[in-house]
Amino acid sequence: MEDFYSYDEEFRDTISTVDEEGKRIWVYPKKPKGSFHNARLLVTIVLLGLLFTGPFLTWKGNPMFLFNIFERKFILFGMPFWPQDFIILGIAMITFFVFIILFTVVFGRIWCGWACPQTLFMEMVFRKIEYWIEGDANQQRKLNQAPWNKEKILKKGSKQLIFVLISILISHTLMAYLIGKDQVIEIISQPPTAHMSGFIGLVFFTGIFYWVFSVFREQACTVVCPYGRLQGVLLDKQSIVVAYDWLRGEPRGKLKKGEPKEDKGDCIDCKLCVHVCPTGIDIRHGTQLECVNCTACIDACDEVMTKIDKPKGLIRYDSYAGIKEKKKLRLNARILAYSLVLLGLLSLLTYLIASRSDVDVTIFRVPGMLYQEQENNRISNLYNIQFVNKTYEDISLDIKLKDIPDGVIKRVGDEGISVLATESSEGTFFVELPKEYLTSRKTPIIIEVYKNGKVFDEMKTNFLGPFTTTK
Repeated sequence: MEDFYSYDEEFRDTISTVDEEGKRIWVYPKKPKGSFHNARLLVTIVLLGLLFTGPFLTWKGNPMFLFNIFERKFILFGMPFWPQDFIILGIAMITFFVFIILFTVVFGRIWCGWACPQTLFMEMVFRKIEYWIEGDANQQRKLNQAPWNKEKILKKGSKQLIFVLISILISHTLMAYLIGKDQVIEIISQPPTAHMSGFIGLVFFTGIFYWVFSVFREQACTVVCPYGRLQGVLLDKQSIVVAYDWLRGEPRGKLKKGEPKEDKGDCIDCKLCVHVCPTGIDIRHGTQLECVNCTACIDACDEVMTKIDKPKGLIRYDSYAGIKEKKKLRLNARILAYSLVLLGLLSLLTYLIASRSDVDVTIFRVPGMLYQEQENNRISNLYNIQFVNKTYEDISLDIKLKDIPDGVIKRVGDEGISVLATESSEGTFFVELPKEYLTSRKTPIIIEVYKNGKVFDEMKTNFLGPFTTTK
């Protein structure tokens, strides 16, 4: 097999984790260390802490976050959303993606290296466990090549067991976001047969997470995730990325005692930047789709520069223009355009949330039902009404006809209309009108909805029936 760390132009035609025959090249990244790594570790602790505590955060007895796609019920920061609020959720998702795009245009793949759950779990959790049990990269290689003995079975078995346990924790946390922590606790505290669908879901998610982080690993970033390919159209020469200063580093060459280095750059070709890369690339080739901006190469290079008494920053956060032309980041037309779009979306999202009603009401005639003729020369129509309570308080409602003194609403069943907090309710009612009021086959009427004795909404609908020429 050819040397994995070759430095010709072939890197442009292949990815670093697949050989010429299309077989997987397993990556053994060297254990990272340094100031950037420590900063990322602190960010990871905060973000994963928020992730795992999220299902347990409540507001007025309800979860702060819930994404129940099964019952079409969503809660964000304690604010419940229903299918009727789909436009708000849609605008929120678009805003989030524009935010990520704007950050990519300006700061490259900073999301991938610092906040993406795949990177956080893979590099800061699962690889940490691997380093702890099996050792650094060279020790891992030797262990994999060694015959199966007591030590190898113990190390491999304990590592996989911990991987499974963490995958179980992740799957239960994800399920808690989908159906709520109380439902998850109920599922795990009772036999699988009592909640078979929930049990199967937990097993499925556990298997997916275990496979991704123990087998698929960096391939999720280089093969599946489209974000790496999107950066090709999002990045420009002004975008801040993890970059190698080729003007300062080239021509590279080994550092030897007694040999003058005036004719060489600062890069001593130690290849540590390659050995620590979790996706197996050489950052000295420039920006590549496999690079997730994890900063491991920056820390490794800075350590070498310190040892050879050279300034740090041979590999650093910078732009192509910043390195070649010594230009600082400036506000250009594309950044301004994305910023204006993001500002517009945030304004629209704020308006939609602020103007959202506490109760959503839907009234429609019962399908397939014709009008009925009643006594005293009156006509009735049957309607369905649905209420969605978007608050954390039980509410009582009432409905009345507007500007029709002789019109009557007769509810079917319970006389009162009560909707529990964050729940929905529906009912059926008749509307009776004098026949002389009808002036067309479809007569528009307005139904007022009262909450706490005050009108808060008006619903327009049609009333079917025979009509007369006078009103």
